[in-house]
Amino acid sequence: MTILNKPFKTPYNTAPFSSIKTEDFMPAFKTAIEKARAEIDAIVNNSEAPSFENTIEALDYSGEELDRISSIFFNLNSAETNDEIQKIAQKVSPLLSEFSNDITLNEDLFNRVKAVYDSKSNLELTTEQSTLLDKKYKSFSRNGANLSKDKKERLREIDKQLSKLKLKFGENILAETNKFEMYLTDESDLSGLPDGAKEAAKQLAESKDKDGWLITLDYPSYIPFMTYADNRELREKLSKAFGSKGFKGDELDNQDNVLEIVKLRNERAQLLGYKTHAHFVLEERMAESPKNVTNFLKELLEKAKPAATNEFKKLENFAIELDAIDQLQKWDSAYYSEKLKQKLFSLDDEQLKPYFKLENVIDGAFTVAEKLFGLQFEEIDTIDKYHEDVLTYKVVDADGELVSVFYADFFPRAGKRNGAWMTSYKPQMIKDGENHRPHVSIVCNFTKPTKSKPSLLTFNEVTTLFHEFGHALHGMLANTTYPSLSGTSVHWDFVELPSQILENWCYEEETLKLFATHYETGEVIPMELIEKIKASSTFHEGMQTLRQLSFGLLDMAWHAHENPSEITSVKDFEEKAFGDTNLYPDVKENCMSTAFAHIFQGGYSSGYYSYKWAEVLDADAFEYFKEEGIFNKTVAQKFQAYVLSQGGTEKPMTLYKKFRGQEPKPEALLKRAGLLK
Repeated sequence: MTILNKPFKTPYNTAPFSSIKTEDFMPAFKTAIEKARAEIDAIVNNSEAPSFENTIEALDYSGEELDRISSIFFNLNSAETNDEIQKIAQKVSPLLSEFSNDITLNEDLFNRVKAVYDSKSNLELTTEQSTLLDKKYKSFSRNGANLSKDKKERLREIDKQLSKLKLKFGENILAETNKFEMYLTDESDLSGLPDGAKEAAKQLAESKDKDGWLITLDYPSYIPFMTYADNRELREKLSKAFGSKGFKGDELDNQDNVLEIVKLRNERAQLLGYKTHAHFVLEERMAESPKNVTNFLKELLEKAKPAATNEFKKLENFAIELDAIDQLQKWDSAYYSEKLKQKLFSLDDEQLKPYFKLENVIDGAFTVAEKLFGLQFEEIDTIDKYHEDVLTYKVVDADGELVSVFYADFFPRAGKRNGAWMTSYKPQMIKDGENHRPHVSIVCNFTKPTKSKPSLLTFNEVTTLFHEFGHALHGMLANTTYPSLSGTSVHWDFVELPSQILENWCYEEETLKLFATHYETGEVIPMELIEKIKASSTFHEGMQTLRQLSFGLLDMAWHAHENPSEITSVKDFEEKAFGDTNLYPDVKENCMSTAFAHIFQGGYSSGYYSYKWAEVLDADAFEYFKEEGIFNKTVAQKFQAYVLSQGGTEKPMTLYKKFRGQEPKPEALLKRAGLLK
């Protein structure tokens, strides 16, 4: 028995990272699976008649140790992985998939769940209990409990294959990202780059014992180069490297993985009686059907496309006028957009970055959480970390009661995937009269401090931090009885509301004055810059909207296809899906799908539209805050009471209407985006 299978003797029951050895995971998983299996057997073999308590509730609380080990392991596989961890992931994922199938395809267990479900009208259940019962019943019926024996076996096989393919897809992208290195020895190749980006590139080269400067595909290296580097050929080289991840026909190629994932997902859905994977997924979303999603995306496309086309023409004309280029290409986009933004608003990220020292932005997010929800964040060094860069906090409420443990991991490294995300190491639940508080984490990839400068964020990175922190608040302020309904365990198209709404505070003078101070002089951000941030907030919003819609439409094209085995070329299929949203000439070496981790590795398949869907919610919800005051305690308490604390205990629209008093209106989003004429 490993350390992972015993109660953790740690402060706040936190994960004992420093004591966990990589070789502990496999035996720990096997032991925990057996323990969880015994808990399921105890439910099945209970001689008493099935009841909500001895079946539904017992089922939700089962497998706690396995869930805990899984969260630690898979979070490390995302943020601090290595070859050994990746090998274990390939072995353990099919085991977990098999065990999950053992539960959902267990006829005796399903019969007990069904008996409780069928007697629902005679039970006096709370709203949360009723939701849990419905969710548990569907977890069986939507996962093959009603299938014949041979179809159940096929379902098991599909799930095993999918778990391996998704991992392989992600491993290939990480390997591609780490593999590419652009060494520059001539300083003129860095012309246009801000000093901070140059210094970071030099330090990166030094860390590899090289002279000169190193540019990689990690965002803090890639984005400044694409935005500021004057050398168009090098921008093209970097852009093509970024856009061709998983699309080179080599051992890291993801084309077959994409086709196989899509085919298996579709087969699985049809096995369960659904027309497509999208029909299966969307049955349990606010949007309800592929038709509704497609209509929603097309409606926004209609509003955004004229603006996007107009913005693109102006940008291309500007670039031709400035540098006499022949045609605007994808590798020109960020570069000329930044130059045009500077011309129109006299504003660039380098002007803003000195006011957004990472530590100050973190304090700013904490201050916003304190003013809205009465939370206090205390940095502590008494709990284990999985890497020295990780910051650890104790979060308490106004009465000093523990709310959550909070981990924050901000800088890129070789074992960490790109992007930003929120996750959890331990869920909130109420069990045996005790409210178990959650352990929540956010992971980002911001520019590391250099020898001469602290970590200074772009404004986009500031909003990213607030976005992930919004997810974290959803996890921290959870206050439900059952773990499977707690925190961010909500409909996928509702989960982005708490994250996206928090971004709005970044544009408000009242917020910026709390934390945006110059890292050298301590000067508060000037009003003039705040006005420019606001004025430029809708800059190229048409093009940005079109880009997001293109991803949503691509996702739906892959997953609402009734016969994906007909698809032979990933690139051709993608081009067709992008048809209505294309502005730039196609780059034949590039392919989005082969690196579209959100839908092929993460949980966003048939769900990418939810970012835009949640924007409608967040714009409407923030209107309410603006009407009453952005730090209005009453509105904040309602948001906490009906959204942040409730998890998935009720239908999202019911919770939203309790908070807002009405359904969301898209006008608020269109107005904010400057698309309402």
